[in-house]
Amino acid sequence: MELGAFSISLAVKDIAASRTFYEKLGFTVFGGDQSQNWLIMKNGAALIGLFQGMFEKNLLTFNPGWDSDAKALPAFADVRDIQRHLKSQGVTLVQEADESTAGPAHLVVVDPDGNQILIDQHV
Repeated sequence: MELGAFSISLAVKDIAASRTFYEKLGFTVFGGDQSQNWLIMKNGAALIGLFQGMFEKNLLTFNPGWDSDAKALPAFADVRDIQRHLKSQGVTLVQEADESTAGPAHLVVVDPDGNQILIDQHV
């Protein structure tokens, strides 16, 4: 099952300091709005999201329907299909996508070590 583009979403304390740090590692701003306390940064195919005050812990993030350049894919597994598959495998969902909708939606699962995984579809 293809989950889409992968990134790490970091819960940062100071978005300006984090931006400066990651720029020193060769990352450039790819998206987001620093005045709204979130940025997406890219270095080659590596993506990281910097989020100040939006969540408590770092997240593994997958974006169904997007490639690593945030371009829509012609075909992909919808987040609701992924959700049905996860449920059929006995995976407990912390947040669920509304099955009665289409388009953008998200779900959250937690791995055995407590790491949150966000599957966030924007298309």
